[in-house]
Amino acid sequence: MSLLITLIYIVFVLSAVILVVVILLQEGKGGGFGGALGTAGQQTFGVKASGVQRFTGVIAGVFLCSAVAIHVLNRLGSTTSIIDG
Repeated sequence: MSLLITLIYIVFVLSAVILVVVILLQEGKGGGFGGALGTAGQQTFGVKASGVQRFTGVIAGVFLCSAVAIHVLNRLGSTTSIIDG
């Protein structure tokens, strides 16, 4: 059980880092980090790039599912309570 929780924590942290990077690469209304990559970066990571938006949604889903899984597994592993004492 401890190994499973550790693996889910690793997935959680990696998805958080990837999510931050992908969000910074997307171009907003006033430009974005994708503009720093030049013309190729603007074409790849522009507002109209639906692939990047879909990838962002998938990573956000992985992030949320791993957060819920961490919570559930920690609650199942915990048998003590402050109220019981």
